[in-house]
Amino acid sequence: MEFGKTSDLASVDFSLPGDPPGNARVLHGAGGAQPVEFYLGATGWSIREWVGLLYPRGTKPAEYLHHYSRQFNTIEFNTTYYRLPDAGLVRRWHEQSADDFRFCPKVMQSISHSRDLACGSDLVERFCEAMNGFREKLGWCFLQLPPHFAPSENKLLQLERLLARFSLPLCVELRHPGWFDDAEAGAELFDLLEKYGVGTVITDVAGRRDVCHMTLTAPVAMLRFVGNDLHPTDSRRMQQWSDRLNEWCTQGLRELYFFMHQPGEKNVPLACRQLMDLVEMWDLPLKTRCPQILNSGQAGEQLSLF
Repeated sequence: MEFGKTSDLASVDFSLPGDPPGNARVLHGAGGAQPVEFYLGATGWSIREWVGLLYPRGTKPAEYLHHYSRQFNTIEFNTTYYRLPDAGLVRRWHEQSADDFRFCPKVMQSISHSRDLACGSDLVERFCEAMNGFREKLGWCFLQLPPHFAPSENKLLQLERLLARFSLPLCVELRHPGWFDDAEAGAELFDLLEKYGVGTVITDVAGRRDVCHMTLTAPVAMLRFVGNDLHPTDSRRMQQWSDRLNEWCTQGLRELYFFMHQPGEKNVPLACRQLMDLVEMWDLPLKTRCPQILNSGQAGEQLSLF
């Protein structure tokens, strides 16, 4: 992911900001005594380097989803950003994936990047109808608002019209700095999301620390973690996130999605295993699973990473 990329890691303060006061209210009504549903995933399944590492040797591209969904339990599904899949394709994805798998589709760019958030068309309804085909395997959709979506009364009105029409669980990612530089504008937008039960996307990336905002507006946490190919800072950041997520779950959060980005896709499973080693130390009931590295000598035999 090019957004927020920087080569000067030494100058970056990777400390996580504190929680906004409103998080306590959101978390209080988030869960209860149910196990924490921790979904961990990547951004795609068509990674050839994973054959023999995550997928058995000899795995064909048509079988990638089958094996991916039995290693990871979710995906940041960017395919839907570029085109609206037909019902038959959604049905095949549903059939090929594991029973406990969750798709988190990215809202089409023809909606998110249109001048009026597609308020003058039926694209929103068509998108929701198509994603309903995932049925019980649908997680939370996410809407990535473009960099030009700047604070204004008109933009908030457009967003509210979209939220009122969107019939599926949704999280929103902000990219224009104005929502974070202007505390009043940011608060107004986050209040709007909370009003509609819409969550936020928190992006932890080196070159844009403002988008790591920590604001929760619904009983779900969706995190996009952009690592740096297992640079030592990745380990420290994952420790911080494990601690913070543990706090949120202790306060009531029961559903979270963690999407791992790495410049080298082969390192994604290694980073996920490192994170899960921390999460498995939580003193909380967990419903989750993590990729296991395959023995390079015998396809299908699984080994612990470390």
